[in-house]
Amino acid sequence: MQDLLYKIAFASIRGMGIELAQKLLDVVGSEKEFFSMPEEQLKQLTGGRSRIYKQDYRNQQIRKAETELKFLQNNNIKLLYYTDKDYPTRLLEACDAPLLLYASGSCNLNARHMISIVGTRHATSYGITMCRDIVRDLHDRIDDLVIVSGLAYGIDITAHRAALTTSTPTVAVMPRGLNRIYPADHRNDAINIVRDGGMVLTDYQSQDEIHKGNFLARNRIIAALSDCTLVVESAARGGALVTASLAQNYNRDVFAVPGRVSDEFSRGCNKLIHNNQALCITSADDITSAMRWDTKSTAAKQLELFPQLNDEEQKILDFLKANSDSHINTISSQMGIPIYKVMSTLVDLDCKGLVIALPGSRYAPH
Repeated sequence: MQDLLYKIAFASIRGMGIELAQKLLDVVGSEKEFFSMPEEQLKQLTGGRSRIYKQDYRNQQIRKAETELKFLQNNNIKLLYYTDKDYPTRLLEACDAPLLLYASGSCNLNARHMISIVGTRHATSYGITMCRDIVRDLHDRIDDLVIVSGLAYGIDITAHRAALTTSTPTVAVMPRGLNRIYPADHRNDAINIVRDGGMVLTDYQSQDEIHKGNFLARNRIIAALSDCTLVVESAARGGALVTASLAQNYNRDVFAVPGRVSDEFSRGCNKLIHNNQALCITSADDITSAMRWDTKSTAAKQLELFPQLNDEEQKILDFLKANSDSHINTISSQMGIPIYKVMSTLVDLDCKGLVIALPGSRYAPH
């Protein structure tokens, strides 16, 4: 618990990013040492004069962390520190990734396929239908899939609910602490997300006030958590376009659903496509193709290339690989297997595409 206390306090220091944190820890040794060390010694070691080294400031962070730790324990909130193995590896690639995440739920944030779906709060029936269809079809085609969004009105909540309907894990990234779901209208959705194998995630403490800037800051996590970002509907300006821009900066693929040029909430998507900032997407197949994700049918075909063999099949196949173009009698005599068993096994291997039948009762590996 004490280790967690110091990590919470360390992560709450204003302006503390992963790069600065690592430099400080390389010098002082640990988060505990940072808070225990006398102010002058800390300044000497780091060669800095920042206010974060002042004893009063550090004590204040510890007191705040003690309050936060009690809240986390009472509400079964999980901590993901940047050095933990279950901290999302994709997020670590972002230069502005938070040191610490607070999570409710047990979703795998390092799933093989993660896609962020964002859009306007004023979703139209067209956008809602497209969002639902794409999530449903992605679920049908892709294994180990996670849908990421921001729990906001419109496209965000549509993506979460579509994921819940298809039993796809979904992650809701919050712009505030986990003491209160925002917006409150989506509290039951958040409960369902956690209950059904998803996660509600934030980098804000329960004591942090919610500000307008939190929403834009939250978008960096949505963008960086995933392999790609899909914008379903957006006006000419809006948070979804900010998320798309952040995704581009993180070298993630960006997709957009096109709409009629006269539709207000398709202007942002059409602009992204027109400016070559996003690939035009009309279906889940467009996404799987662009990302080169193996679909479930593809994966099944790949498995068929490596069929399971019993011991006898494996032995005969190994014999043919070492003695290509062998007569069936030779195989039987040299391996000590009755001719009828050799014949039936070779037929099975031929059906599996692993051997070739040659003229004169001879066989060779495919």
